[in-house]
Amino acid sequence: MPTDKTPPGRAGFLAALRADNLRMLGKLGLVAGLMFGFGYALVPVYKAICTALGINVLTLAEQNAAGHRAKAPPPNSQIDRARTITVEFDANARGPWEFKPAVRSLEVHPGELVTVMYEFQNVQNRTMAAQAIPSYAPKQATSHFNKLECFCFSEYTLKPGERKQWPVVFYIDPKLPRDVRTITLSYTFFEVGGRVPAAPAGGLQGRAPLAPLSLLALSTEGGELQP
Repeated sequence: MPTDKTPPGRAGFLAALRADNLRMLGKLGLVAGLMFGFGYALVPVYKAICTALGINVLTLAEQNAAGHRAKAPPPNSQIDRARTITVEFDANARGPWEFKPAVRSLEVHPGELVTVMYEFQNVQNRTMAAQAIPSYAPKQATSHFNKLECFCFSEYTLKPGERKQWPVVFYIDPKLPRDVRTITLSYTFFEVGGRVPAAPAGGLQGRAPLAPLSLLALSTEGGELQP
């Protein structure tokens, strides 16, 4: 605060500086208040947006809060838990490769989403291009076996010794006839444009060699391979 001995010019400068400082403090206080208000309003606004979009925003702290009753997820009405289907997995390993399912069978409910793995290795000393063809038994189960993801959808190129693991994601239509209690899913691997694997000894003796195989000549309609 200026005294009587303070020069008039200096007193005016100090007064202006004090006014500037007060204005700066006011602005900082306003910014802090706005930030606090924004942070306070962010949670309900975020919840409102997520609720409108159907996103679950229940936090772990809220789940453990006193008086909060955890809600179990609603049951999937599309799963027929009154029925159990045995799904058997098979792989035709005839050829210069190793091919097998990770599990041989599973018990599943119609409508239940299931994932199984198949393992493949090219044991040849050359690169190969191949694709798998599925088949089903019994035949009437074919239209009720729905694959969402399958390595049979694509052709693969595998280097010598290369090993792969591929998933099959599927569900069985609950409309599957009730007399069907076991389904066999089988895959046969064919080398695209390559050689048909030799038949077992004694099976085709004296016959001419088999011609190269083309996948374009195969059909899986009805779950069976047809030339």
